[in-house]
Amino acid sequence: MGYATYLFVRKDGFVNNIVNELVEKYIKQTVNTGFDLSCMEKYAKEHNVPIIQKEVASFLKVLLKIHKPKRILEVGTAIGYSSILFALSLDKECQIITVERNEEMIKKATENIKKFGLQDNITIIDGDAKEKLKEIDGNFDMIFLDAAKGQYKIFFDIVIDKLDVGGLLISDNVLYKGMIASDEFLIKRKKTIAKRMREYLDYICNCNYLDTSLVPIGDGIALSYKKEKR
Repeated sequence: MGYATYLFVRKDGFVNNIVNELVEKYIKQTVNTGFDLSCMEKYAKEHNVPIIQKEVASFLKVLLKIHKPKRILEVGTAIGYSSILFALSLDKECQIITVERNEEMIKKATENIKKFGLQDNITIIDGDAKEKLKEIDGNFDMIFLDAAKGQYKIFFDIVIDKLDVGGLLISDNVLYKGMIASDEFLIKRKKTIAKRMREYLDYICNCNYLDTSLVPIGDGIALSYKKEKR
């Protein structure tokens, strides 16, 4: 028996090759973070700013409640959506350092962080992550990668020794609209990004000091547990 490939195109033109539209729609309608982040969600939609999707947000909230990280490093702040979600999920019992190089995003993220009263919990570092990450001192019990997808392995090599044994590394958008799983979905101009992401996933799924699972929600999440030092 042959198998057919189904592509579900949403009204906004986005093609999701990870789960079909009906499943995705059901999950988005059903899950709830319990926080009113609608002002940021509206801004992100109107200004085409990528933020974590609703189902990813609810998944991460539960994960944070279980893991209870006290010190989090985020690569890619954007408008501050995910770092704010993290701080609220942990009842402000955490310190978050987040790195962003886009000045407009930094300004908006700073406004949002103040709006939620989280300026004592979240620190934004302005600059190129490849350089700024090297300057950050101390260790973390959670690291969240959500920046340039073709540079995940570069970021990983800089930060992995800053992650405590027993800590979590969460990499977002790792299935990249399905392009990582199959060349059938690949957009030609994204070929280099797809190649580098495949190499990154192959590495973190097979290195001996991490246990990694790939979770097909949102645009794909890689969840890695650091079981020993590199």
